[in-house]
Amino acid sequence: MSKVGIRDVAKLAGVSTGTVSRVLNDHPSVTKELRARVTGIIKELGYMPDPSARSMRSKVSRLIGIIIPDLTNPFFSELVQSVEQAAANHGYNIIVMTSLDHAAKEADRIKQLTSRKVDGIILVPSIDFHTIKLPKGLPIVVIDRLMPGYSGIAADHRNGVRLGVEHLLQLGHRRIGFISGPSHSVPANDRLRGYLDAIEQADGRSAMAGSPLIAEAAFDYESGRSAGNYLLARARNERPTAIFASSDQQAIGCMRAAHDLGIPIPAALSVMGFDGIPLASMTTPRLTTVKQPIQDMAAAAVAVLLNKQTAPDLDNPILFACEILKGETTAPPQPD
Repeated sequence: MSKVGIRDVAKLAGVSTGTVSRVLNDHPSVTKELRARVTGIIKELGYMPDPSARSMRSKVSRLIGIIIPDLTNPFFSELVQSVEQAAANHGYNIIVMTSLDHAAKEADRIKQLTSRKVDGIILVPSIDFHTIKLPKGLPIVVIDRLMPGYSGIAADHRNGVRLGVEHLLQLGHRRIGFISGPSHSVPANDRLRGYLDAIEQADGRSAMAGSPLIAEAAFDYESGRSAGNYLLARARNERPTAIFASSDQQAIGCMRAAHDLGIPIPAALSVMGFDGIPLASMTTPRLTTVKQPIQDMAAAAVAVLLNKQTAPDLDNPILFACEILKGETTAPPQPD
């Protein structure tokens, strides 16, 4: 059977090849009825456009690069999946690369993607991203980790954590521990500020004025477990009755630490996480968390990259509000 071509589609649809091309490229001049008819015939014939030929004609590769620090982090995995879905909605595919959070590797990944003629890059920047010399003319959208001097898209980390800590205060908790992220991380520092905002604005409801219960840790499970052990290794009337962790992985590690110490959740300890990764709903008890709107962030990043949405101004990022997903790990505190 011979390969189906664009002329076959045009002939059966009773239109020109140019009209078929406009349908494939989502051109606004095509009516809804005509688009539906041509799309139906494309599916009926099983027509697959030749991406290399389209790229040569239009000088557009219909490829988007995405560079993340780590694929093993569930948050970044979900971000990649969301970017892929958003890109597909615009007729684009993605190429995924990891930087391992090193600027030199990040620069190499950007160079590789540039050589593959991607139409733009969505980037979760490394700590030393500012040291990289970026290629001219290649659109780059920064996501999640906002950098001074660069426009970007992120969740409102600060207000998201403040919202979560206020939830614990409303339940009656006064000794609220906090597992922060690494001090070099922009999102981690924003989340720490959100925690401190809530504590400072507690109007005397908190028993921690001047001496907050904070443990710094990486965003992973084992670090959360170690931080949990540190915060809980004190007398019952001194240890926190609730712990807010800067990531769901940290929170799950903290839950393990409490289990090992014989501290029941939520009867004797409330735990909250941040991110809203799918794993949070699979724990026993189910983790209460503050969810980042990952799909909305990914859709906005793709839209900005493809000039479908106005890019944010420098130092004025697009911030998305977070929401609390109530699980089973928070409850009012027991008396000491």
